Order: sequence, then C-alpha cells, then structure tokens
Amino acid sequence: MMNRVREDAFKIIDESIKAVLPEEAVIRALEKKTFDGSIVVISIGKAAWNMAKATKDTLGAKVTKGLVITKYKHSKGPIEGFEIVEAGHPIPDENSIRGASLALEMVSDLSENDHVVFLISGGGSALFEKPMEGVALEDIMDITDQLLSCGADIVEINTVRKHLSAVKGGRFAKQCGKANIYAVVLSDVIGDRLDSIASGPAYPDSSTSEQALNVIKKYKLLISEELTEVLKIETPKNIDNCETVITGSVTALCRAASQAAERLHYKPVFLSSTLGCEAKEAGRFMAAIAREIKQGNSDIKPPCALILGGETVVRISGTGKGGRNQELALSAAMGIHGLKDVVLFSLGSDGTDGPTEAAGGIVDGETTKRILKTQIEPEVYLDNNDSYHALEASGDLIVTGSTGTNVNDLIVLLIK
Repeated sequence: MMNRVREDAFKIIDESIKAVLPEEAVIRALEKKTFDGSIVVISIGKAAWNMAKATKDTLGAKVTKGLVITKYKHSKGPIEGFEIVEAGHPIPDENSIRGASLALEMVSDLSENDHVVFLISGGGSALFEKPMEGVALEDIMDITDQLLSCGADIVEINTVRKHLSAVKGGRFAKQCGKANIYAVVLSDVIGDRLDSIASGPAYPDSSTSEQALNVIKKYKLLISEELTEVLKIETPKNIDNCETVITGSVTALCRAASQAAERLHYKPVFLSSTLGCEAKEAGRFMAAIAREIKQGNSDIKPPCALILGGETVVRISGTGKGGRNQELALSAAMGIHGLKDVVLFSLGSDGTDGPTEAAGGIVDGETTKRILKTQIEPEVYLDNNDSYHALEASGDLIVTGSTGTNVNDLIVLLIK
C-alpha cells in the first residue's frame, strides 16, 4: 500500500505536467499573429506532435503542408496534411537527417508572402540534423556520445553541435530565404537561451567557433583535423526573417509544483530553476537538507516541499543503465535512509530519462532497504551508473510515457 507522502508526490507530478502541456500555450501564441499567404508548419522536438496538432486545429486549411520530427514512440498518430518522422535522441540517426532534408525541401520555394510556423521543443538538436559539408552522421554521433559521456552541460553540447550542422545556429532560418518565420518555442534550456534551445535553428547564434573549440579542449575530446576545420566556420550572427515567442519553461513547471504542493498542505520552498550540477551531488545535497529539517536544525519546518528545476549532468564511468533523474534519486535514497515521511522525486518533464522508458525516480527512507534485497549495495549501482536497475528492483521508477511536453527536470523533496 502506497504511503501518504508518496501519494502526494504523484499528485504533484500529475498536476505539474498538466500545467506545462503545450497545446493551450501554442494556441495563445498563434492567436496573436495574423497570417497572409501560404503557411508551412515545421515542428521539431519531443513535444513536436502535440504542438503541431494544436497548430493544425487552430489554423486549419490555412496550413498548406506540415512536418513533425519527433523522438521514437512520441508520435500519437496521423495529423491531416502532415508528414511525421520519428528519429534518434539523444544521438541523431539517419531519420534525423531525413527529417531535416524534408523540412528544407518544404521551405525551398517559399516567397516573402509565405509563412513558416516553426514549432520548437527540447530534443530538436538530435532530431533535426543535416551535417555541414565534410561532416558525416557518424562524426556527429561520435562527438555527441563523447559530450554526453564526459559531463558537458547542454549549452556546451549545443555549442559544438551548432558548428557542425547545416541547420543549427540560425542556419535553418537562412535557408528559408525571404519567407517569414514565426517560431513558437517550448524551452528546455536553463535561462531560456533561444540560441541553445534545439541548438537555435532560427535564431542568431551567440556562440563562437572559439568557444566550440574550447569545449573540445576542455573535455579532451577526440576529434579529427577535418572536423576541427569545420568548427572554425562561424554560424550566422544576424537573422532578420524570424519572430520568436517562448510558450513554456521550467519556471512555469516549478510554479505549478509549488501550487500543487500548497494545495496538499505543504509549505512550498522554491530553491532554484537553474540546477545544473552533477546528478549524484544534487541527490546528496537534497538528502543532507532533509536530514537537517527532520532533526529540527533548519528554519524550514515540516510539512514542506522543497522545489528545484533544471538539468543535472552525469559523468559516465560505468556500464549500467539509467539517466540523470534516476541517478539523482538513487543518490538521495542513500542519504535519506531510515527517515520517515520523507520522499524525493526527480523526473524529466518529457517522460523520458536517458536511454530508458522511465521518466525518473521516486525514493523514500525505505528505498535502500528494498535495493539491498538484490544482494548488491546501492553504492555499487551508483558507481556503475546503473540507477535504472537499482530503482527497478526497489519499485521506485517513475514511468509516465511520453507527456507531450519538455521543459527540463523537476525535483521535489517532500517532508510531512
């Protein structure tokens, strides 16, 4: 039987995700805009299907053609007049290139009287790809894998990927010619940096070739001389055919969590929407806070809900399976071992965490005891980056399926 605090945690999860679903936000953004001439809709990212469906329902027959490029298993069926391509994430694949090629074909013959409604959500960096001349897909797959494994943050990752891509860093906007682009963006980047969300395909790029090369140097990545030369080619710094509006972000996600917690009679304490440290360190820190509160050593008194948003990183040194949210939760579980009425959850708002079907993990004071039944210490799982199997064994995975949105991660510590 689920304890009361865990029940409350799942209610907060449900209400928070519902609050940042993109449909209503997309509709509001479209209602502010008047479109004359033909409309082409290009939708990329993990929330691409939902955003495209809302756009088609709103604009109807004004849409002459459309394209959705989203992650595998994130499409929810046909949309009239749209082609749907599912592709690789977090590492691009052949379908990522096929989708980008279709998008470029759709905008190749547009005039200054035509419009491109460009719907952008997190995940677009991997899902929407066309390598620069002299760069192969295998090169981008390799460099992306290295960046993900070394603990680089999302801005650093995108800085490199933009300079290897013919559609990122403002380059897609340049290929739309004189057509008017109206970009509707669901932000999954801390600080809502438009040139980082999906690697900014229709926004002037503030990153430089020098910064991209510095990322390579910082993490000692293996890269060929040919790719080094491509990285030296600058991305566009001026875009004059695109208007952009942000429709949702991690700040809204945290606000929704605070409101849900308050309705459940927890005092919400918002800590940050810019969490970006190593996942296991974030878990240890949250566990330390929980212990201080339970021992009465903090000004924060239960019942309380400590709320954070952002995107932590994982340094991969093992061979296990997991994601940053699961790793954070497993790390926290060891720190809150034995504490009663304490629950922590960490999840990806898109419903996926790393290369798993789980959205994240939810742990309590008994999680470690349940993991020990596998005859493997939790520390061993953590050191092997195998948080998935640890939390699977303890029954502490959060599995939501695709949520239709993507606005970073939500971490909540509940203390009754």
